[in-house]
Amino acid sequence: MKLYSASETRDLLPFVKLIEALRVAFCEGAEVPLRSHHSVELPGQPDATILLMPAWQAKGLGGVKIVNVNPGNAASGLPALSSAYLLFDTATGQHLAMLDGGEITNRRTAAAAALAADYLARCDASSLLIVGAGQVAANLTDAFSAVRSITRVSVWDINGENAAQLAADLAARGYEARAVSDLRNAVPEHDIISCATLAKEPLIHGAWLRPGQHLDLIGSFTPQMRETDDNAMARAQVFIDTPDALHESGDLIEPLKTGALSEDAINGTLYDLCGGRNSGGLDRAEITLFKATGTALEDLAAAKLVWEESKNA
Repeated sequence: MKLYSASETRDLLPFVKLIEALRVAFCEGAEVPLRSHHSVELPGQPDATILLMPAWQAKGLGGVKIVNVNPGNAASGLPALSSAYLLFDTATGQHLAMLDGGEITNRRTAAAAALAADYLARCDASSLLIVGAGQVAANLTDAFSAVRSITRVSVWDINGENAAQLAADLAARGYEARAVSDLRNAVPEHDIISCATLAKEPLIHGAWLRPGQHLDLIGSFTPQMRETDDNAMARAQVFIDTPDALHESGDLIEPLKTGALSEDAINGTLYDLCGGRNSGGLDRAEITLFKATGTALEDLAAAKLVWEESKNA
């Protein structure tokens, strides 16, 4: 069985190819059961969680991502999250490869956001505001640059030092990048706003948005988490990655409760966009919004790409 380190996994997932692999995956589909959660009681520290995310194609490959979340690790200076991805041959069940789950997640999340933007953002979009400065956020500039000519990048984070560090890293790689401290003033200045945070209260307010902008929300993945308010959902043309997002993210659950958003008002999913449905009549002068919580289909597409790229190397 082939083992891929974090750096090998990352290097075999170039965004241009990964975005196209996701586009194909959402056209072809796969068997994707609901992710399963298992709570682990640990004496003297917070409970841990095991997440299992399987997906497979009957004729081809399948895989399972296992994620261990141990909040108590912070006390000992260890990462709270550990993840690995097991790729297998569906027909025989033979295990083919073990990949770094963190890099799979980080890059496929950014790539899915860029894939949606390829359908929803204006063709002349050139400025990007990144809200958040974590590992997913660090991948967003390269991902969006694969589908739009990004010439200017701003970074905001609740921790100003983290925003400055990410902006400096991007500048060192040739991007025109800067950290910003005033989120309200920064939002109207950018064509694409991409949020990758763990916020539990809205960061982006609908009143700040202007026509023609694309708002990308990829950080909120529990009912308690939100990155934008009801007003943004009411003003925008809303798309989601999969129907599961309706039950997983506070960004959707809360406005559905208040009536600011209805399921009928949601324009479609990534399956619809990649299949050529539900975007043809979209007015680029409107505000578009993409909300994603992630899917094992994306993990499988990324793992397959690593496998194929390494064979061709």
